[in-house]
Amino acid sequence: MQIEKAAEIGFCTGVRRAINMIERAATELGPLQTLGPIVHNQQVVDRLAEHGVTVAESLDQLKREILCISSHGVGPQVIQEAEARGIRIIDTTCPFVRRSQVAAKRLANSGFSVIVFGDENHREVQGVLGYAGEKGLATVKVPSFKKLSPRVGILSQTTQSFSAFHNFVSSFVQTHLESIAELRVVNTICDATRKHQEAALELARRSDLMLVVGSRGSANTKRLAELCSALVETHHIETAQEIDPKWLSGKVERIGITAGASTPDEVIDEVISRLGGMQ
Repeated sequence: MQIEKAAEIGFCTGVRRAINMIERAATELGPLQTLGPIVHNQQVVDRLAEHGVTVAESLDQLKREILCISSHGVGPQVIQEAEARGIRIIDTTCPFVRRSQVAAKRLANSGFSVIVFGDENHREVQGVLGYAGEKGLATVKVPSFKKLSPRVGILSQTTQSFSAFHNFVSSFVQTHLESIAELRVVNTICDATRKHQEAALELARRSDLMLVVGSRGSANTKRLAELCSALVETHHIETAQEIDPKWLSGKVERIGITAGASTPDEVIDEVISRLGGMQ
């Protein structure tokens, strides 16, 4: 049995940057709180807790006048409220998410309705919508044109797949072409997300089984599992302990391993080690 990791796997640059910023700040300033988890991975949250970094779900839960913004970012209203309270902000927003925020604000200020292709309940998407104000909406289905102006801008949640975004834009044009006066499409899918997905698919095509490692609350990890499952038997796991020996029975000769952008290296290594012990 062969075990192979995808060429692009685990922490992306944005996640490493966020974790490094938080750890450095905790060392210099003492115990800190993040607004929501810094990334969607419990092992990372637990590790940061050892450095004195805990999670607050709202500004009212802050124990000190210091706030760490997670890599998913927040809307401008949160920043404004924090500043009004005299709270010091440490902003670890991913640069790709920041690009989406800027694009949403520019489109809205130019009179465009702003559609974010993504999960409306995801923190990143909620933050981007904050920059679009009343002109923004998030959806994964083509919306009715009654909610839109003749000028429309379309963005994507950074962790969506390019093929899904492409299909959404195509369907939107086919459905509403006669009503559109102007359409702008901004490809805001993260480059690391694209590389992770391409590497995972390449490996899935020549594997008998794929294991996707990462939090079930991680959008980019779930997307990897969805993509791989269309090609080969795929299981989304959070830890090595979830591996079922039954998955390895039969003609499983090559196992591919990929992981979300917020999955620590040590978690991936534990999965590979456990698989090795099952041979």
